[in-house]
Amino acid sequence: MFRTTETAQSTGATFLPPVLNTLEDTGLSPLWLQDLTLKTLYFQGYMTGFKIAEALALPFAGVTDAILQSLKTEKLIEVKSSQGGLGEGGYTYAITGAGIARAREALERSQYAGPAPVPFEVYNDAIRRQKSGRITVTARTMRQLLSQLVISESTFQRLGPALNSGTSIFLYGPPGNGKTSIARAFGNLALAQTMYIPYALYIDGQVIKLYDAVSHKLASESESRHTGTTGSLRPTTRRDPRWVHIRRPFIMVGGELTLESLDLIFDDTHKFYEAPVQLKANGGILLIDDFGRQQVRPRDLLNRWIVPLENRVDYLTLHTGRKIEVPFDVLVVFSTNLPPKDLVDEAFLRRLRHKIEIGDPTFDEYREIFRRVAADKKIPYSDQGLAYLLQEWYIKRNRKLRASHPRDICDQILDIAAYLSVEPSMSREMIDRAARSYFVDL
Repeated sequence: MFRTTETAQSTGATFLPPVLNTLEDTGLSPLWLQDLTLKTLYFQGYMTGFKIAEALALPFAGVTDAILQSLKTEKLIEVKSSQGGLGEGGYTYAITGAGIARAREALERSQYAGPAPVPFEVYNDAIRRQKSGRITVTARTMRQLLSQLVISESTFQRLGPALNSGTSIFLYGPPGNGKTSIARAFGNLALAQTMYIPYALYIDGQVIKLYDAVSHKLASESESRHTGTTGSLRPTTRRDPRWVHIRRPFIMVGGELTLESLDLIFDDTHKFYEAPVQLKANGGILLIDDFGRQQVRPRDLLNRWIVPLENRVDYLTLHTGRKIEVPFDVLVVFSTNLPPKDLVDEAFLRRLRHKIEIGDPTFDEYREIFRRVAADKKIPYSDQGLAYLLQEWYIKRNRKLRASHPRDICDQILDIAAYLSVEPSMSREMIDRAARSYFVDL
């Protein structure tokens, strides 16, 4: 019944959803599309044919007009008015009493009334096709990517191959040394590339809402013009408008992550699914920050990732109990401040492709970080002031260096200077006041 993306335009890393010319091209049942249209009219009231097509994310000609014609024939909708010269797309449609009764029956099954979904098999095929679109980084690219960070050369040389793997990275080490910043830099690379995802997926009569305006960023208009779409809800004849042109996802989750959120989330009230976080991240990067501080045991959470990381497929469960398979094209970055021995065993570490420790900066690296931060915050940098800080507040107190300290201490200096109505500086007095306010002896 459904049309696979074998007919989609695909040249190298380029993927463009195919044009929809007929109802059959959607891969959805005409009766199901009629119900979706009736639910849309039930909620929206009077709508023109073009507005209905926009709400359904379907072309008007050949698709939406065919749905409306069948609904008119069955006396489920009626034409209320017409705008001259615009044809049937300019007609204003309203739902009839019989249409309201059928819409309510459909709403008892599912209250989904958004853009028409894409068959699940078509989505799976599209994700596999777009896998080859990732950029392979080189040492030069990595230096540009991480230019804002001060990282040891040995760590730097391990990050590039890890990013290219597209599989999994385990970043560990003391807090405040840039693990999250490194992952965000990886995310900037992902966001520099684009891909297509559907607004929603269809399987076994069920809808899975995939596109999320919070998690997904639309491609720019210039990028969309290049590929023939504006990235908005407005239908276009150049491609299947049920797909959104986005930047490759970079999604970060932290302590709120639970086992339940890694499976399809069924809304008992509205009777459709929300995609789990890893499905929304497909084609991009998923950062699990503060790993080990979730509400579930780390071992249980890790066991959930074994199959996806090893086989590059994930299995999700419908509320009917049916398991569905989906490609797992996600670079998963685990970031933790906790000792690895407290979180994972050797068997799981073996499944993680790259394990990289982000350690404390050296004195030279700390100096370079402080110099950059001071310049950025317009605080006159002083080697003498930094030497005093290191001697009095680190060496004498046996305190560890952290890459985040320069930023935080400079912020303290700015706060104190503003309060005293003086220019910020790295004087001994200012450093002492800043350090006393910032450091806590544990």
